[in-house]
Amino acid sequence: MTFHKEGIPSLIITLVFIALLNGTTHYFLGDYSMVLITGYIISLFLLVVILQFFRSPSRKFSQKDGIVISPADGKVVVIEEVEETEYFNQKRLQVSVFMSPINVHLNRYPISGKIKYFKYHPGLYLVAWHPKSSTENERTTIVVEDNKGRSVLFRQIAGALARRIVFFGKEDFSVKQTHECGFIKFGSRVDLLLPLDVKLRVKLGDKVKGGISSIAEF
Repeated sequence: MTFHKEGIPSLIITLVFIALLNGTTHYFLGDYSMVLITGYIISLFLLVVILQFFRSPSRKFSQKDGIVISPADGKVVVIEEVEETEYFNQKRLQVSVFMSPINVHLNRYPISGKIKYFKYHPGLYLVAWHPKSSTENERTTIVVEDNKGRSVLFRQIAGALARRIVFFGKEDFSVKQTHECGFIKFGSRVDLLLPLDVKLRVKLGDKVKGGISSIAEF
């Protein structure tokens, strides 16, 4: 288990806040033990939240040709056929993974290949399970095409708490399945837009792990 570098600014801010909180309470309210204890509890809670949110657990990854791997930890909340209008302009099978605040929020590439398309979309901050969050929330859209011409579109979508989406790649980059591709801070979801003829390996309500769980097979 390691602490991801994306969390360093948040950790620094948290530590500064904790120092100010406890320094202030000791200076002005040092005679009130309950106030001091409350400050310690708040400090510990904030520190634990930051450490668990930006954790990057050690996992044994294996790349699987022909398999679409989950890009995120979470729960499968949507499986439906949709009209994809940003890149493919055709019907695709959408599989959405909702990440709660307690999930690992590091995202990983679902397949190996080349990044054919990337775009950042500013937008709203609807709750991540809202039907319109896929098209109206702040989000990124990424398309990866493998060496056999099979393409997967996936979106990092901000939620009500998520206020920053980070994507590490660029168009024309060659990428590897299971490698880190980005981070969504403080809860959200990832959508996968797959060809209609894939064989699904998940169902609604399934819990999946990023870089580990198989979502579908070409």
